[in-house]
Amino acid sequence: MTDLRHYDVIVSPSITEKSTLVSEQNQVVFNVAKTASKPEIKAAVEALFGVKVTAVNTLVRKGKVKRFRGFAGKQSDVKKAIVTLADGQSIDVTTGL
Repeated sequence: MTDLRHYDVIVSPSITEKSTLVSEQNQVVFNVAKTASKPEIKAAVEALFGVKVTAVNTLVRKGKVKRFRGFAGKQSDVKKAIVTLADGQSIDVTTGL
């Protein structure tokens, strides 16, 4: 039985052109909660996907200001985690959680 808090840490997999490029280096990119720490992210990925994580790098992408019908709005900030897996491990992010 996995801990339900792990589902709050990992929001979604990030499927972009860059994330598919780093998947060749045995890395996976996730959108995570803004308050999530690196040990929490590591524990969540290991528990939910049953893989061994060797490193977690995080970054916060600041929200952009976009205009829609003349009104300026701001996209929210997004925290991403680049998770490096141990050799021989893999996660199929297209299937989802």
